Amino acid sequence: MKYVIIGGDAAGMSAAMEIYRNVPGAEITSVDRGFIYSYGQCGLPYVVDGRISSTKRLIARDVATFRDKYGIDARVGHEVERVDVEKQLVTGTDLASGEQFEIQYDKLLIATGADPVMPVEKGSDLAGVHTVKTIPMLEDLLADLTPNIKHATVIGGGYIGLEMVETLRASGREVRLIQRIGYLAKFLDKELAQHVHDEAKKQGVEVLLSTSVEAFEGNTRVERVVTDKGTFDTDLVIVAVGIQPNTKFLKDTGIALAKNGGVIVNRHLETSVENIYAAGDCAMHFNIVKERLDYVPLGTTANKHGRVAGLNMSGKFAPFRGIVGTSIMKFFDLTIATTGINEGTAKELGFEFEAYKLSARHIAGYYPGAQRIFIKIVVQKRDQRLLGAQIIGPAGVDKRIDVFATALYNKMTLPDLLDLDLAYAPPFNGVWDPLQQVARMHGK
Repeated sequence: MKYVIIGGDAAGMSAAMEIYRNVPGAEITSVDRGFIYSYGQCGLPYVVDGRISSTKRLIARDVATFRDKYGIDARVGHEVERVDVEKQLVTGTDLASGEQFEIQYDKLLIATGADPVMPVEKGSDLAGVHTVKTIPMLEDLLADLTPNIKHATVIGGGYIGLEMVETLRASGREVRLIQRIGYLAKFLDKELAQHVHDEAKKQGVEVLLSTSVEAFEGNTRVERVVTDKGTFDTDLVIVAVGIQPNTKFLKDTGIALAKNGGVIVNRHLETSVENIYAAGDCAMHFNIVKERLDYVPLGTTANKHGRVAGLNMSGKFAPFRGIVGTSIMKFFDLTIATTGINEGTAKELGFEFEAYKLSARHIAGYYPGAQRIFIKIVVQKRDQRLLGAQIIGPAGVDKRIDVFATALYNKMTLPDLLDLDLAYAPPFNGVWDPLQQVARMHGK
């Protein structure tokens, strides 16, 4: 059995390892247009200020390990340009030699991830304009961050944008953050996002809201950012406005794609074409809360997707039950976490819901070091089924978001939270956890 995997990172190599474990003698070939396999993209921002000493520390398994230890034909610098679904053939270009290659498959996995979006055309080719998605992209940024770079502009107030703002400030630079809409962290409801604004101000970050970037200017290197609100000097630009699935090469294959280009898959990660599977950031994800396909590209999901795809490609019966959309990030002294849907999304999807807010201490209020966290919970009106939570604060946020995500996954209600047997001791919690306090106040 010939297995071909397009993509050498989280989803692709998680699948490869499952095939290796479950199909003795499997012939596994993986191809990637890049030259680095299996690394932690989520750690990239933290190399900028030295918290992570080197991009090498982000690599879980190098290409040689897959080749020598597991017998996988792991190829680098191989860009796939076409999939012939009738002949079951993958073709493309070896970027080192310029020669064409073709690989026959019995079962194929598309795990090509996503590419960063560059919404500004004019001046985007100037030196000093960066996106951050891969180790080579970050290496280019690091080489550019010389002592002469005193000021940086970050475009986009989402996860990567906020993380890059923090690490650039921590490296001693002045930072401007430009956001197209009227508030940062659009994955939050607006009143929760105010905490992010306050933190940015406290840390000396210049924030421009409701501002659209129109061009970058400079001779050979970026010197100015042109917006609809004026022109601003800068030494370096990082564009972090989102990503899009890397699936253009699937055109004319008959593989069903969503409007955003994500590959549509069923619960077994099968595409609409027989013997072809898809996983990770290039694929759609079933959302348990929304009860429909969604696109939430996260490293945790990519690894799980890859595992399930690999099992199914190995002949196992392994459904992917879905996601609830859990995410967490650090922004200076704040932890920002979400799971499920927020109030804005609930309105868009037509849910009849109620939203409850609470400010509480993250541990027993009388214990030294107690700090305030802010919680907003969305529940379905008719039965109080949990729909989502947003939690922000300096401590104790990760614990609560994981509890709530588990409750969402199991379709629990607000009153159900009261029955959870959660850990309590004054240094770790109050006798009623903040999530349970919400349930006590509003549960019916």
